Amino acid sequence: MTTAWCVYLLRCGDGTLYCGIAKDVALRLEAHRSGKGAKYTKGRGPLDLVYVEPCSNQSAALRREREIKRMDRDKKLKLIQR
Repeated sequence: MTTAWCVYLLRCGDGTLYCGIAKDVALRLEAHRSGKGAKYTKGRGPLDLVYVEPCSNQSAALRREREIKRMDRDKKLKLIQR
């Protein structure tokens, strides 16, 4: 996805979930996998992309990321299953 900002969730190898935003999710996933993404994902591989939600702009993506990060794990898992 390269045209719109997106919120994404990764499932880390230890079972935790990581939420972030990107304009190009595939490129960002590669950065995470190569150890050049967020500190949180370093050493937590393998990383699987489990959710992507397009947003209208960067500001909207940041707001949605904040909402998702405030959710408890069960709500995040339900979001992934949609």
